[in-house]
Amino acid sequence: LGNAVNTRLLKCMIPTTLISEDSVVKAVSWLCVGKCSGSTKILFYRWLVAMFDFIDHKEQINLLYGFFFASLQDDALCPYVCHLLYLLTKKENVKAFRVRKLLDLQAKMGMQPHLQALLSLYKSFAPTLISVSLPVRRKIYFKNSENLWKMALVAVKQRNQGPSPEPLKQMLGPANVPPLKGRWNSRPVIPVLNSNNCAKECRRKEINLYDCLGSSGSFPLEQLQSFPQLLKNIHCLELPSQMGSVLNNSLLLHYINCVRDESVLLRLYYWLSQTLQEECFWYKANDYGHGKEFANFLDTIIRAECFLQEGFYSCEVFLYKSIPLWDGHCCRSQFLQLLSWIPFGSFSEMKPLLFDHLAQLFFTSTIYFKCSVLQTLKELLQNWLLWLSMDIRVKPTMNSPLNTTLCESMSSLSKLIDYVGWLSTIAMRLESNSTFLLHFILDFYEKVCDIYINYSLPLVVLFPPGIFYPALLSLDASILNQLCYIMHRYHKNLAAIKKNKLLQKAKSQFSFSSKTYIEFNHYLITMVGCLWTSKPFEKGIYIEPEILKKTGVAEYKNSLNLVHHPSLLSYAVSFLLQGMPEKMRVKVSSIQGKKWNWYLDYLFSEGLQGLNLFIRSSIHHSSTSQSKSLNFTRFY
Repeated sequence: LGNAVNTRLLKCMIPTTLISEDSVVKAVSWLCVGKCSGSTKILFYRWLVAMFDFIDHKEQINLLYGFFFASLQDDALCPYVCHLLYLLTKKENVKAFRVRKLLDLQAKMGMQPHLQALLSLYKSFAPTLISVSLPVRRKIYFKNSENLWKMALVAVKQRNQGPSPEPLKQMLGPANVPPLKGRWNSRPVIPVLNSNNCAKECRRKEINLYDCLGSSGSFPLEQLQSFPQLLKNIHCLELPSQMGSVLNNSLLLHYINCVRDESVLLRLYYWLSQTLQEECFWYKANDYGHGKEFANFLDTIIRAECFLQEGFYSCEVFLYKSIPLWDGHCCRSQFLQLLSWIPFGSFSEMKPLLFDHLAQLFFTSTIYFKCSVLQTLKELLQNWLLWLSMDIRVKPTMNSPLNTTLCESMSSLSKLIDYVGWLSTIAMRLESNSTFLLHFILDFYEKVCDIYINYSLPLVVLFPPGIFYPALLSLDASILNQLCYIMHRYHKNLAAIKKNKLLQKAKSQFSFSSKTYIEFNHYLITMVGCLWTSKPFEKGIYIEPEILKKTGVAEYKNSLNLVHHPSLLSYAVSFLLQGMPEKMRVKVSSIQGKKWNWYLDYLFSEGLQGLNLFIRSSIHHSSTSQSKSLNFTRFY
């Protein structure tokens, strides 16, 4: 037949249900007769990839692996053959001569995405055969082969799977209902869980489970109902061809987490990449009509990430492409949760792709959106800290204080914290020093101040002045209390670092130095001056005397302490009224000597435990002749 007829036939070849493996093998045999043009071969490989999930068996097709691999020499066919091989590859297909051939092709053609994808899969099966470095980010790039048959495949999938409700909350064990099917692009998003071959044989031949297991050696996924069953059959499970179906099954997520098979994750990332990046309705056409279905799909992914305690690289790539187009409203909760699960990496690389665009949304949105973003960045920092601390425990890197990998990791964390500090400083100006916003900012720094003690990571980053001073002079006592607690924890972490001689020798390599100690000492002196000695802002800040005189405060240089602080005045008045309830007027300046100590106890009894910890750890005082002497801890 001519090329035009062949092309039209291939475009019309749509299965009613499943495609017989024998028919595929016969079709492949026609590629060997030398009568097919290059364009027909390309179209056939595209058809084969698009219909891959509809082929009833893959054993005989896998026997043709060598034939397909030989087709890689054709430059035009190479991307599509790589895609097919990526779907077919098993551990036994990975051979040294094939690795050498792929490396030769890469040397000839350059770092092509399809070659990198196949090499990454080979390396996951046989890491000793591939010594070249491949991209750390496991991003799989294949052109979508379904476009020509997309609408027809939608109809086939709907006919095969039938209607199904929205997914229920994930629980231990498989879902009792078919997974999510919405009208997102008029097709089911998450496929139904089916075994590759064994279960189909069981249904077709009506043989019992024992015979089925004996013939194929794999356990039917449909029979997997409990965790003990998973443990008993973990050695003979074969994951489904459509990896997206595992997202709704916590038992299979357990399996993925236990076996840590790189090829399994690569297959899952590939499926997610295809579904998220190429099928996302609003990303392609800004069609918000099916937002609920898309949000449900993202919720399913997020539940799987939370279950595995690990972010998916495919979701990271999706965010890179989507955030620049995102309006901040569509699926806000889901997008921010995906953001909090971005896998750890170089912040410098992520910033222009993601965080610069996020900053534009942040500054132009409401205070509630700003608070949501700060909460998300706190969760992102926590996930990164947990990942790094576990990684250090598994393979200790502190044997060498000059370990560059650890230094780079600390640098990335430090840049994330600095980025949040920059966002927060500008947000405080935009929102007129909002107390509500400041609570979220200080929540973030509560996580930051304890990095060394809680996560055993050599990092100390202080908050910027644009956060410290508004918190110190806030009218809200809870803000002051939170600030005192954070300063107390910074004090503890810096003291612990000073005791670590190894870190002291290597501190220039990590994100703390004498500059950090000097900055902390300055903050400490300022706080003591504002809360204890009534000598605020002697260094580091200057206010015109005329402005201070306009306030009408007598002796303004000596009138700020625990009694006169704007957030604590109500506590001082309440304290005095307890002792003299009949008086209509009280003089807060009378709180001196013994009353000062009683006042401290009163403040601590009111729940200001952050203030309590700060004073007891940083200020050492004694009361003699109704006067107080002072000594406080500094770092030099």
